[in-house]
Amino acid sequence: MVARPEGEPVSTTRFPKSVFGVGEEPDPRFTLANERTFLAWNRTALALIAGGVALEAFGLDLHEGLRLAASILLVVAGLVIPIVAWLEWKQTERALRTGNALPGARSSIVLAVVVSAVGLLVLLGVLLR
Repeated sequence: MVARPEGEPVSTTRFPKSVFGVGEEPDPRFTLANERTFLAWNRTALALIAGGVALEAFGLDLHEGLRLAASILLVVAGLVIPIVAWLEWKQTERALRTGNALPGARSSIVLAVVVSAVGLLVLLGVLLR
């Protein structure tokens, strides 16, 4: 950790100040690992959106309503996950800087529920075609 005079903010130029303006600088490896995790969630979100578009665009021989529902669910999840990942990134970075316990991962729960729901919709779509 980098020592600084008492009362002096850690950083006045980094965004968001609610994260970088508190605590002490953690080991850069932890900050970079947290950033890589955030970027990985964004790649996952892009894959969800692409999967939702592909499922509908290819017009697979599935029950039409269930296929559409699965596609919409994938695209909505692709829109929501980056927001959740950003909030998790902020909480984790703040915890690293203040020495608090790391928060749990809500993104994983969201993704598990979405993938299970989409899998169920596709399975029903195959069975009911």
